[in-house]
Amino acid sequence: MRLPRTAHTSRPWRIHELAGDFRLEDVWALPTPGGPDDLERLVHQFATGKGDPVPSLLGRALFAVRWKLGALLGWDKPADGLGQRVPTLRDRLPADLLEGPRGPDPASVSFTSVYQTHDEWVAEMANRTVHGLMHIGWVPDGTGGYRGQMAVLVKPNGRFGALYMAAIKPFRYLGVYPALLRSIGREWQRTLPTKPAG
Repeated sequence: MRLPRTAHTSRPWRIHELAGDFRLEDVWALPTPGGPDDLERLVHQFATGKGDPVPSLLGRALFAVRWKLGALLGWDKPADGLGQRVPTLRDRLPADLLEGPRGPDPASVSFTSVYQTHDEWVAEMANRTVHGLMHIGWVPDGTGGYRGQMAVLVKPNGRFGALYMAAIKPFRYLGVYPALLRSIGREWQRTLPTKPAG
């Protein structure tokens, strides 16, 4: 479910002090009900996920078109990535975050982990179009439990990057996010820890 921007901006996340020059693009509630300490499990799910991150026909088609365009137009060259065209967000981390856990890099998408706390995990990517951040927070769900919350923050690369982000917006909402959220929820349920008998 898509959430209002305030679901992200009103929380005391550490990301706010680090990414003031990024634009908050989307905020989503993740179908991952759990307890207060389950962010680690969700991060593990992201990090070890295999196969198609968006398992739908439309999602696969959109990603195939995107990667083909990227190859033809040179959008994804290493020279346009992290540490090349843009510095990594890790360069901005205060000492406590820099010395703390970085978190694992996701296996099935081209993101690099930046930092992880008890209730926050951030990963980043960059190409010629955008420098993007995926922020996963662990929040109370309003019913006594907790769940994941995903925010996407972006810094488009100039006018071209802004036009690119505007052009793909309807495709993200129609073909990418719905399938991604369903996939996250299915995997969360599939890997629920079993309760001991008794």
